[in-house]
Amino acid sequence: MKNLSVLFCLALSFSGLAMAQGDPEAGKAKSMTCAACHGGDGNSMIPMNPNLAGQHAKYLAKQLADFKTAALSGGKDGRNNAVMNGMAVGLSDQDMQDLAAYFASQVAKEGETAEEFIAPGEALYRGGDASRKITACIACHGPRGNGMGQAGFPDISGQHIDYTINQLKMFRSGDRHNDMNGMMRDIAAKLTDDDITILANYLSGLH
Repeated sequence: MKNLSVLFCLALSFSGLAMAQGDPEAGKAKSMTCAACHGGDGNSMIPMNPNLAGQHAKYLAKQLADFKTAALSGGKDGRNNAVMNGMAVGLSDQDMQDLAAYFASQVAKEGETAEEFIAPGEALYRGGDASRKITACIACHGPRGNGMGQAGFPDISGQHIDYTINQLKMFRSGDRHNDMNGMMRDIAAKLTDDDITILANYLSGLH
């Protein structure tokens, strides 16, 4: 009987995982309201709004869930953003998975890095700064900034400069606090404004 119970629980678990899979076509149909800020294919034309195309589905679904949590908690928990809270609060878990699957399936457009930011950006991204105990970004986001989907580390390559600067400053101030184990807050707290500008520009053209 005990073995049967275990098998039954496992069956339910796998069933739940299967239900959690996103449908890109369903996500496309649900993405119409996202297009104004993020572009129809997830390539945003607005520098302060992130590109979503090609982002890891697991990360996208988590962000939507965190926005919803913030909406329901009055901004105390999750990821607080006045616009996105309102957009996410009415989404079901399946909606989030579908939207995440759709944007993850889109092709991201390549950005560019100005020459002056390539050398210092590469040095900080790949090597960090041991004297200031700044961990190299490459450790979690990979040599091309593509992240690690299963580990929950986002693709940060080709992202808008303004958006990246804003997010790093929010991690530094603690205004954004939905990072895993506070990792980004710990790193960003050691970054200067110049560091942040250098990294944001470098990442814009990294692929």
